[in-house]
Amino acid sequence: MGLFSFIKGQFIEVIEWTDNTNEIVHQFPVYDKAIKMGARLTVRESQAAIFLNEGQIADVFGPGTYTLSTQNMPVLTALKSWKYAFNSPFKADVYFVNTRNFTDQKWGTTNPIIMRDPEFGAIRMRGFGSYAFRVQDPALFLKEIFGTQSSFGSDQIGGYLKSVIVSGVSDLIGEAKIPIMDIAVQYDELSSALRTKLEPIFNGMGLSLSGFFIENISLPEEVEKMIDRKSSMSIAGNLDQYMKFQAAESLRDAAINPDSGLAGAGASLGAGMAMGQMFNQAMKPSADAVEPQSAAPSHSASPVDTEPCAQCGHGLKASEKFCPECGTPRPEKKFCTECGGSLSSTMKFCPSCGNKV
Repeated sequence: MGLFSFIKGQFIEVIEWTDNTNEIVHQFPVYDKAIKMGARLTVRESQAAIFLNEGQIADVFGPGTYTLSTQNMPVLTALKSWKYAFNSPFKADVYFVNTRNFTDQKWGTTNPIIMRDPEFGAIRMRGFGSYAFRVQDPALFLKEIFGTQSSFGSDQIGGYLKSVIVSGVSDLIGEAKIPIMDIAVQYDELSSALRTKLEPIFNGMGLSLSGFFIENISLPEEVEKMIDRKSSMSIAGNLDQYMKFQAAESLRDAAINPDSGLAGAGASLGAGMAMGQMFNQAMKPSADAVEPQSAAPSHSASPVDTEPCAQCGHGLKASEKFCPECGTPRPEKKFCTECGGSLSSTMKFCPSCGNKV
């Protein structure tokens, strides 16, 4: 190889990048940064090529094939003060930016988000999902995020984007004030609203939030148990249906396990009915507690005291002044002169002391 061929080989004549990695930005390796004027630049779909002059962004190329010249590099030509048909090698940094969608990016809350729920009060909530983004403005992305590294992958910005997303999720769900029992049916609406809310933040970094999805919002274990208990109480509220359900379950188990026989089915059925009756008794007020308020004492009442009428012998009650049978006035009461005991008109001797009246 002659000296001329060696020198000629030091100048880059073809500039292209075949993306087989997960890189967002890739620096094209240029020996001594020397690029031959008239070199061919190939930019594939979902790519952008950026030329930097001494750290300053010059020309940006979209998809296509270019022959480098002063005509299609106006900014770099002005910066270098090239005139007319400059045809000598030049030095520049070349970066390829991947503008395709980076999908299946995960987000999730590292710590629980404390929210106020109208039914359960203060709760701790966790959420996770996925999102997709792409580089919308390659020059702005290099200026704001990339810097001067030789390559840049999605994992290098994933942590920051995740923090931005979690902050937006917390803020939006707090403002929405959706009860936790109804939040599952609002996943699509919340995802769309969050994408709209976060898009300006991504645009400020030269990115676009091309997709956002909430996969699940969960609660702590103790709150989930509380919800389960509430659901169980709602189901058990109809005891008749509950006992029918128990009976059906017992018959099904007996059919699946024929070795248990009818005795096993009867035992299961009896246990289910007994459970239902016990629950029913527990839910109703005790009969013992009601009885003192509604029932009279169990001992029988004493017969009403009467006094025979002096005329016809009909029994006169204490409140009757005339006989209801013959109209004879009630005789005046007498008292024993010896002991003072009460005497009826027909008595001849005092029943208390035996004194003759």
